[in-house]
Amino acid sequence: MGAAVELDAGGRTVRLSNPDKVYFPERGFTKMDVARYYLAVGDGIVRALGERPTTMERFPDGVTGESFFQKRAPKNAPDWIPTARIAFPSGRFADEICPTEVAAVVWAANLGCLTFHPWPVRRHDTDHPDELRIDLDPQPGTGFAEAVTAAHELRAVLDEQGLRGWPKTSGGRGLHVFVPIEPRWTFTQVRRCAIAVGRELERRMPEHVTTAWWKEERGQKIFVDYNQTARDRTIASAYSVRPRPHAPVSAPLRWDEVDDVSPRDFDIATMPARYAELGDVHADMDRHAFGLESLLDLAARDEREHGLGDLPYPPDHPKAPGEPTRVQPSRARRKP
Repeated sequence: MGAAVELDAGGRTVRLSNPDKVYFPERGFTKMDVARYYLAVGDGIVRALGERPTTMERFPDGVTGESFFQKRAPKNAPDWIPTARIAFPSGRFADEICPTEVAAVVWAANLGCLTFHPWPVRRHDTDHPDELRIDLDPQPGTGFAEAVTAAHELRAVLDEQGLRGWPKTSGGRGLHVFVPIEPRWTFTQVRRCAIAVGRELERRMPEHVTTAWWKEERGQKIFVDYNQTARDRTIASAYSVRPRPHAPVSAPLRWDEVDDVSPRDFDIATMPARYAELGDVHADMDRHAFGLESLLDLAARDEREHGLGDLPYPPDHPKAPGEPTRVQPSRARRKP
């Protein structure tokens, strides 16, 4: 696999073992290729992860091997990588890494981490998100083009509420739109805002968008996955490598280019050149922090005028007050 090498990562030396180990057999990309990719987009990935508790999605033998999510910081993690204690819905907790420099990203890549899943919080306050993340998830029969159509309407909704979102590819067929917010609201309140946004999209595009939690009710639509804002749910960061054969990455976009790109345009071979030319097109996101009052008002109006309350949580979450049943509709209909 080749002798270990030492890389200069932002002035810090990081050891890379087995640099020739193939991570993406279809294209021949190695661990070294992944490390060099992360060095090439270093400022961007650090901006996306900066001081956020981060789960590592590890593929020690590449994308064709076994994989696992590592939430707890490895025992051998260097002392220069800060950690933060996060609480899960179960009441348990873990100390997760909080990357603050590109050396931490390369160190994780050496462990086979391809995708970084940061929480929407910073390590100094892990109970109050500073991002509202909207996940536009194409269902069977739909794809990226339909997600783009929904994203344009989402942009209009956000604009009307005095908010601004930054779009990126998921690395698959979907789109993510991140809204930087003031860290003054709980996970429950932020999730309520995501539901309100999804319902407003659903009203405007009933044939194209759904907030239905149960797959059997979604149809060929774009699902607004509101539960990605629930505690302990994370979305792959901007610039993260995704574990698909062609080595795609989650690519930050400008709104004026979403109609003209394809998710396959962005991988570990093509993104460095784009980054060298344009830099981090989301670099200004951290200079903004919006309030959620308007969306909370929208959620309250939905409940007051339309009787639209909470929606089901993921199955591993404790039952929440006011949450509807988690029984799959087809099963509920079969009960005597």
